[in-house]
Parts: sequence; C-alpha cells; structure tokens
Amino acid sequence: MPRAKVAAEAQVRTLRAVYERDRDRVWTVRIPAIRGCHTYGRTIEQARSRIREALRLWVDDPEAVKLIDDVRLPAEIRRTVTRADRGRQRARAEQAAAQRELRAAASSLERAGLSRRDAGTLLGLSRQRVQQLGVRGWIGTTSERSDEGSPPAAARRSRARDPRT
Repeated sequence: MPRAKVAAEAQVRTLRAVYERDRDRVWTVRIPAIRGCHTYGRTIEQARSRIREALRLWVDDPEAVKLIDDVRLPAEIRRTVTRADRGRQRARAEQAAAQRELRAAASSLERAGLSRRDAGTLLGLSRQRVQQLGVRGWIGTTSERSDEGSPPAAARRSRARDPRT
C-alpha cells in the first residue's frame, strides 16, 4: 500500500494494535491494517511507545491516530484479568453507594440540628469531610461557623499570632 494512501486513511480512522507475548517474554505489537508496521518491547508500555515510532514510517502524524490496544493473552490469564476488572467495577459501585449513604446520613444529622463536628464523630469522618459531602444550609454552632474562615475572623486570628501588629 503506498505511503500517501496509508497516511490519508490512517488519519481519519482508528487502528488496532495487536500485542502478543512471545517465548522470550517480549511483547510484539503489530498494526494489521498496515502491512509491515510492527515492533516489540520488554513491557506493554514500551511496545506501545515503539509502535508509535514505527507508525511514523507509515503515517505523517502518528499522534493523530487513535490506537486501540488488543492485548492477546492465554485464556486463563484473560479470565483472571476479567475477574479483576469486574471486582474493580463492583468496588467502584459500592464506593458510590457508600458515598450516597454518607450524604443521606449527613443530611439527616443536619436536619436533626447536629454540628458538622458531631456528625463527623458519628459517621467516623472529619468535619471537613462532612462539609465536602455537600450538605447545603448546615446551621452548625456559632463556633463552627466562625471556624469556616470568614475573612474578618481569619484576619483577627492571624493578627493575634503576629507580634509585629
């Protein structure tokens, strides 16, 4: 395939990069859509970087080409990786559910009139984390409101510590 034709086609589409590990524990990578475009690396990252370099021989702007990694693994290893991915997805979903529960609990504690500090103690969080949960309109105590850093209060505290003023 002439270089000009490959360059024009590659810049408007995505290309698949196929990675395979050989007997010498080296990753070979090739782009099936471009005959002769292949390289290797000791790691997947190194092979990924080198395939971009090899792509420069065929495409004017290899960084503009989107490469889709197709890592070929033995069936047992692929199943192990798939299980790990599913476990991470479940953990993310559980984490999101826990955050929703914490927000709901913090909101309930706010409606009950507890301070952020007390809510944090009950939820096992810092008062700052309770604030980050995004509960709006928290009343809190007078001392808690002054700790939230209104500029006049912050200036008074800094002047009190500075012996020059």
